[in-house]
Amino acid sequence: MDSGRWDWIVPAGLWEIVRPLLPAPRIRRQGGGIAGVPDEAVFAAIVYVLVSGCTWRALPPCFGASKSAVHRRFIIWSRAGVWEQLHRAVLDRLATGNLLEVSRVVLDSAHVRAKKGGRTHRPVTRGPG
Repeated sequence: MDSGRWDWIVPAGLWEIVRPLLPAPRIRRQGGGIAGVPDEAVFAAIVYVLVSGCTWRALPPCFGASKSAVHRRFIIWSRAGVWEQLHRAVLDRLATGNLLEVSRVVLDSAHVRAKKGGRTHRPVTRGPG
């Protein structure tokens, strides 16, 4: 990776954590595909989309990869469990460095499944008298 090229979007040290978690690229018999786009550039593009909230279509060309190639690699890496492994690896590093503070934890509702058939709150009705 070009040292420092993606520092503006990828936090220091994050690439070194994610690199060993990425699956080996598949070789496509018909040729073409995503092998020509460096993983570092694709990772930076994915981080950009996730941090900025832009759509895949709004991805700027500075990453040197097409929007479809970046999205396709995001799907491949998601199916391979890269994001869960990265989350665990970052937590492990923080814990090892005694930097993980869990006394104040916020639960993000996007990570909690809402179960059907749960309790509902209905007004209490009182009978006569």
